[in-house]
Amino acid sequence: MPKKMKDKKKPDLHKDLEGLDISINEFGEIEGNFNVDELNEFLNENVEDRKLQELKDKLKKKIKGSKKKK
Repeated sequence: MPKKMKDKKKPDLHKDLEGLDISINEFGEIEGNFNVDELNEFLNENVEDRKLQELKDKLKKKIKGSKKKK
């Protein structure tokens, strides 16, 4: 028996991303109707990069550790 197909509802989007439609074709390529540069700019402004934050935290610990040794 085949699996039930999920309803294709549109997800709630940020007001700046209204009309965004992204899909993956049969070759695994991402297709969308939004300019990639605009999407990257939005993400840079609204999402904090966890990897960069972890790097900053490690640098702070190293700096604090080197001050205590002196």
